[in-house]
Amino acid sequence: MHLGSPTSVKKARVEIIPLIDVMFFLLAAFMMVTLTMNRLRTLQMDLPSAVAPKSSEKPDMMEIVIDREGDLKVGGKLVPFSELAGRVEAKVASNTNYPFYLKPDYQTTHGNVLRVLDTIKAAGANKISMAIDVTGADKK
Repeated sequence: MHLGSPTSVKKARVEIIPLIDVMFFLLAAFMMVTLTMNRLRTLQMDLPSAVAPKSSEKPDMMEIVIDREGDLKVGGKLVPFSELAGRVEAKVASNTNYPFYLKPDYQTTHGNVLRVLDTIKAAGANKISMAIDVTGADKK
């Protein structure tokens, strides 16, 4: 027969939380010590500075400017809209990757820009870039 004791029997427990705290402290201490032991050995050098060369020739592309009334200027010359498709087709016939640069005025209508863009794409161009000048919008 087994009789119970009036005092309860306590089982031994290993507390792991203080052990984890001690391990993190040791890890941090070892990391700080190893970082201070690292010596950087460098050489002083005078490196030349990189300078981009200035291009003297303008790339071969067609610049199409649309003013606020919807008039077109190709290469700085006023061109009627009906001639635009012919000029684009002539350039695309000689080079299928010929770049076109569309530069609308900030006050031109969206319809004018789309009309010119559709004409250029219908003529067979596939490289079209567009520039938007926001400095003119600030001058209002």
